[in-house]
Amino acid sequence: MKKLILLAFLLTNLVCFGQQFSQKWSNINYVGDNQGFHNLDIYLPKVVKDKYPVVVYIYGSAWYSNNSKGADMNTIGAALLDAGFAVVTPNHRSSGDAKFPAQIHDIKAVIRFIRGKSTEYKFDTTFVGISGSSSGGHLASLAGTTNNVKDYTVGSVTMNIEGTLGNYTQYSSEVDAVCDWFGPIDFFKMENCNTYKSGNSPESDIIGGPLPSNLDKLRLLGPITYIDPTDPPFLIFHGSSDNVVPSCQSQFFNTALKNAGVESEYVLVQNGQHGPGVNNVQANLQKMVTFFQNEREAVVTSIYGTTNKSASLIIISENSTVDLSTLSIGKVEKFELVDMSGRLITAGSSDGNQIYLGGLNNGIYILSLYTSNGEKLVQRVANWK
Repeated sequence: MKKLILLAFLLTNLVCFGQQFSQKWSNINYVGDNQGFHNLDIYLPKVVKDKYPVVVYIYGSAWYSNNSKGADMNTIGAALLDAGFAVVTPNHRSSGDAKFPAQIHDIKAVIRFIRGKSTEYKFDTTFVGISGSSSGGHLASLAGTTNNVKDYTVGSVTMNIEGTLGNYTQYSSEVDAVCDWFGPIDFFKMENCNTYKSGNSPESDIIGGPLPSNLDKLRLLGPITYIDPTDPPFLIFHGSSDNVVPSCQSQFFNTALKNAGVESEYVLVQNGQHGPGVNNVQANLQKMVTFFQNEREAVVTSIYGTTNKSASLIIISENSTVDLSTLSIGKVEKFELVDMSGRLITAGSSDGNQIYLGGLNNGIYILSLYTSNGEKLVQRVANWK
């Protein structure tokens, strides 16, 4: 059965990809362990620029493949390249190589690698988007809903979601926008949109045991578990005739995101199947491109301070303490400071109406402030001694 499922995914994702790129790197190991399941490919658009915003695309295989990078480059990848995005296509460990959370550890390592190697590969890491189909959509969505999540506990099980793979653990694994193509999201409603599957299934294989005796692990596998108001925007596609992942999965996901105050749009594609008629349709590809373009513009706008949620440049040349009372935002619960390549410099909780940012080198930084009601304010910080 596993071979039949994997064959179906691979036949759906056959690559017939013309020369749509100006430069390509193949089989770059993003962990440094020389394992093929930790290789990725990088494509840069035909139009040559100094740097490019990035979208990571993850193949589907029901988590059974560890070497299918390059899938959908003739459709999704080509559309992104034509729109000016660098495209990164990683392999990841299969459920036969390692059990969950190994797969999301791999994807987060990919994102940190992108930020750590931004200069070498011409990445503009002010925007990193992520997308994927089927199990790839699951991992892309999980990367989005676990932004800034290190450890998470459900019942008696605690998992480290971030992982420590690779040489760039000092960088952020945060993503700025997610396009999910028919990914499984809530494994407690996979069977008839009502309950979990009772027998053997891809999800029982990835968590390493029968579902009835591993319900806490199953909850941790689902992106829907981690939703909070600080999650990035989502665009979700699903075919109404999908006989592999029921379309109610995307409906449940969209509703949960919106209920949490997260920007989300759900597109139900009439008569679309599990891939055909959905992620190879030009109108849907263009909608994805427009979504990423708009979200990239929103991120850049917030960073460079032209919206009413972004005040003027904060200068801390003579005082390392930032007064938050002057900003139009509620009580700040936590903050993160990254440099312009996305490397995390410091993070913590606010002390009343102030935060301390001492010990910085000269330069420009991005400060993200998070309130108790889910608001996020992005500020530029300049430090000159």
